[in-house]
Formats: sequence, structure tokens, C-alpha cells
Amino acid sequence: MTQTRILIVEDEPVIALDVEESLLELGYEVTAVADCAELALSSVQETRPDLVLMDIHLRHESNGIETATQLRQNYGLPVVFLTAHADEATLKQAKQAHPFGYVVKPFEMRDLNVAIEMGLSRYQAEMTIQKALEKEREIHDLQSRFISIVSHEFRNPLSSILFSLDLLQYPTQPLTEEKQQVYFRRARTAVERMLQLLEDVLLVGESHSKQFEFHPQPLAIVEFCQEVIEQSVLSTTATQQICLTPAGFSEATQTVCVDERLLRHILSNLLINAIKYSPSHSQIRFNVTYTEESLIFQIQDEGIGISPSDQLRLFEFFYRGANVGGIPGSGLGLSIVKQCVEAHRGQITITSQPHQGSTFTVTIGNPFASAS
Repeated sequence: MTQTRILIVEDEPVIALDVEESLLELGYEVTAVADCAELALSSVQETRPDLVLMDIHLRHESNGIETATQLRQNYGLPVVFLTAHADEATLKQAKQAHPFGYVVKPFEMRDLNVAIEMGLSRYQAEMTIQKALEKEREIHDLQSRFISIVSHEFRNPLSSILFSLDLLQYPTQPLTEEKQQVYFRRARTAVERMLQLLEDVLLVGESHSKQFEFHPQPLAIVEFCQEVIEQSVLSTTATQQICLTPAGFSEATQTVCVDERLLRHILSNLLINAIKYSPSHSQIRFNVTYTEESLIFQIQDEGIGISPSDQLRLFEFFYRGANVGGIPGSGLGLSIVKQCVEAHRGQITITSQPHQGSTFTVTIGNPFASAS
């Protein structure tokens, strides 16, 4: 077990030595002995103790109460006071620093040990509560952002659907068959966009509730990739040329073992992003490669690219690149893609520069490289 590390702050050398010997005998580690506030603060920066045992009355400008307050505010350290004073006025002053214990000199080793252990226990309990509150605030913030983004992302496709339906139901002039198909496609694209957003929200909910399900099954991978391309083109009315290039496959390795639902989310998100952020009629290369060690998917576009600074945060929830402009998006897709990749025990990397396109590479290693 790791020893508890304690800083002693005591300006009487004889007492400081006695306290140090007592702590060592009790099995604690003494990081340093300081005789003033300035030395105490510098020792904390250098040694990072778990607890500070401090005399209330120190020489020089600052007393122990002021120093304890600084240590709590700046470093969050628990402080146990060690003092010869137990009068009401001193106790009242000491309470202002919110100490984690109070030992009166001369002390018994058992009393010192109990005060330290109780102080550490209270400190750990406070840290647990603080982390729980921070997690609650994080979840509340996440929920608020969800509501804001989802409502915004649903508004535009719903408006598009209503607009298309109004034109079909109440045309200002007779509609040709071709014009009707345009409005039907527009409505369908909007529905596909909302369904994708709903799927994103469900996956985020699974990951945050720790119910992220992973069920690998045999899958004909090249046929599956072609299907994903067709669905992505249909949902976005893409004009780009998407070239699928399989490599390394044999008749025996056409089927691999993956989670179809999660892999569909990975590939469709990457493809739809490549379509959204690329010029019309440009080329998107989709390579899928089988090796003995891994299954590799690579999607390369000729789009707007991603800056190095944006790449550092690209897989965070709600984060979107600074250069996306008015292109719609929730900032959820890539964060979920990363979790789906990690569920396959794989990794995702990106190579990109602004105005030079992007290449996303997903590598899934064994035991999912082949079906059993």
C-alpha cells in the first residue's frame, strides 16, 4: 500500500522533530518540515503531499490559519491543525480555514493517528462528492446542448419536408413529373437526415449510460461497403464520384466478423462527411483492405480539409471545425465514430490540411479481422 505523504509545518524545531519521529513510527512518509508559511507553500509545490499537519501560530507574517486557507484554495489539500491552544477564540479562528482535524499539544500518538486518518477519510469523501457533482453538471450541460442542437437540426429538415409537401399539395402551377420527383427527393433527404440524427442521439445515450452494445457477427464486407455507399448517396443526393477499391481479399476472406450496426455508423458517417465537405462532382476514394493482421477502411476526399488545431478536438462531442461555415451538422458524428471504432478494438487516424482534402483511416485488428 502507498504511504500517506505528510508535510509538517511547525516553527519549533524540537516539536517538529518529535512530530516527524511520531509520524514515521506510525508508518507515514514525511515529505518535508517547514517552519514558516513561505517555506510551506514552496514545499507543497515541490513535494505534493497528501495532507498538511500545521501549527496554528507560525513566525513571520502569515499564521497557520491563513496558510491553511491558501493551501485549501490553491491546492485543495486537507490540513490538520496541531496547536497548544484549545481556547474558544483560537477554535473560532481555526474554523474559518475549514480544517480536517485538530490535535492539541502535547499529543498522544494514537490521537495524532486518529486525527490524520479521520481527516483523510473526510477529504476523500468530499472529493467523491465533488466528482459526483461535477459529473452531474457535465451531464446537465450535455443534456442542454443536446436539446439545443437537436431542436436546431430538426427544424431545417422539417421545414424542408413541409415546404415540399405544400408545393406538391398546393402547386402554384401544374408540376411536371420531374419537378414532383425533385420535391419527393428533397423530402426524403430531410427524413434521412433526421433518422441519422436520431441514431446519433441513441448511440450517445448508450455510451453515456455504459450500455454500449457490441455484437460482432460474420458479414460480407465488400458487398456491405457498396450498400453503405448507395445509402449515403441516396440520403445526400450526392454528385461526387465514389470509387470503392477492395484489396487483399480472397474467396476465403470475403466474410469478416464485425458489428454491422456500429460499422455502418462508422462508414456512413465518414462517407456523408466526405460528401458534405467536398465540391460537387469531385472524387471520393473508398479503399477497404484485408491483411492477416487487420481490416483497414480508408476514405479520402478532395474537400475543405481540417486544420491541425481542429484535428486535436475533432472527436469531442459537439465540436465542429472552424471552416465548416453554414454546412449543417450536429458535431456528434465523429465522436460516436471514434467510440464505435474503439468498440471494435480498433483505431482511427486522420491526415488533412485546409483546402487539400482529408483522409480518414479506420483500422480494426484481430480477433475481428476474420470470421470464425
